[in-house]
Amino acid sequence: MTHSEEHRLEIVVGLVATPPDHPAQVARRLTAELADRLAERVNADVRWTVQQGWGDVAPRRDGGAEVLLDDLARRRADEKWDVAVCLTDLPLHADGVPLVAQTSAQRRVAIVSLPALGLRQLRAVRAIVPDLVGRLLTDSSDERVPPAGWEPTELTSRVPAIGRTVGEGDAGEVRYVASRLIGRVRLLIGMVRANRPGRALLGLSKLLVGVLGTAAFSLTTSTIWQVGNALGGLRLAVIMLLGLTALVAWLIVAHDLWEKPDRETPAELARMFNVGTILTLALATAVSYVVLFAGTLLAAALLIDTSVLEQTLRRPVDVTDYLTLAWIISSLATVGGAIGSGLEDEETVRAAAYGYHPEPGGWKDQKDR
Repeated sequence: MTHSEEHRLEIVVGLVATPPDHPAQVARRLTAELADRLAERVNADVRWTVQQGWGDVAPRRDGGAEVLLDDLARRRADEKWDVAVCLTDLPLHADGVPLVAQTSAQRRVAIVSLPALGLRQLRAVRAIVPDLVGRLLTDSSDERVPPAGWEPTELTSRVPAIGRTVGEGDAGEVRYVASRLIGRVRLLIGMVRANRPGRALLGLSKLLVGVLGTAAFSLTTSTIWQVGNALGGLRLAVIMLLGLTALVAWLIVAHDLWEKPDRETPAELARMFNVGTILTLALATAVSYVVLFAGTLLAAALLIDTSVLEQTLRRPVDVTDYLTLAWIISSLATVGGAIGSGLEDEETVRAAAYGYHPEPGGWKDQKDR
C-alpha cells in the first residue's frame, strides 16, 4: 500500500449471505471485484474495504424483509462496518409483488433477493450492489461520498428485474420491486436456479439405480417389445408424462415436501415454495429421463440383434423401432423408479424442497467456515 493510499479515507462494506449456500457462492465472486466497482461507480477518492460473512439468521417464511434488515443492522454494528449488504435466496414480497432489493439509510443496510433476479444473478448483483452502497451512504448524509445525483429510475433502466422503486418517507427506506406478472415468472426461475436441480438429480442415487434396474429387466422382455410396437406416439407420450408426474408426486408425498399455509407461512409464499419445489424436481427428473432414454437406446442397439427383433415383431425393423423400444422402457422404468423413491434418504430429498432449510444458526465470519 502506498503512502497516499494509507491516508485516504476508508469505507468498510460488509457483504454477507444467508443461507451459506448459493448466496454465499455469489457473494464470494462479487467480493473479489466489489472494491474496484465501488471506486468506479461511487467514489474513487476513498479506500474501499469489503469484508465477507455468511449465516442463517432470519425466519424464512414471513415473506418480508424487516426481520432480516434488523438482523443485518445488528451485525453491521457489531462488526463496525460503515454499511452492509445481504444477499439472500429468500423470495421476498412487498405489497403483493416480488421485492428485488431494499435499502434502509437509517440502519445503513440493504438486502438483495437473488431469486427475484432470475437466471443471470451474478451479472445483476454486479450492477445493483454498488448503487445500493452509494445510495445508503448518500441517503445517510455520509460526507465521504458526495451526492451522486442519480434519479430513482436509473437502476430500473439497467436491471430488467426491477420494475419500479418505492420510497418510504424520511426513514430512507427504498424498495426496488418487480412487475406483478413478469416479476413472478422471473422469481420462479430464480428460485429453481438457486435450488440447483443438478444437486437434486445427483442426490437421488437410489432412485436412479432402481430406474436403471427396471429398464435393464424390461429390455430383455419380448412382451415389452410387442407392447411398444402396438402403441402409437400419442399413447407413448401420455405414458411418459404419467410416469414423470407420478415420480414427482411420489417424491413430494413420500417425503412431505408440500408446504401448507399457516401463521408463519402466508398462502402466497407457500404457493411459491410449492411451485419452486415442483419445478426443481420436474427438471431433475426430466434430465434423468433423457439420460435413461439415451442409455436404454444404446443398450438396445448393442444387445438386441435386428433379426431377433424382426422375428418377434414379424416385420422388418429400422431405427424407429429401437427408438420406440427405448421410449416405452424408459417410461415404464420411471414408474418403477417412483416406487423406489421412497427409499431415498430423507435429508437428500428434502434438500430439493425450496422451503426446507435447517434451523438458523446465527451469523458467522468467513474465517469461521
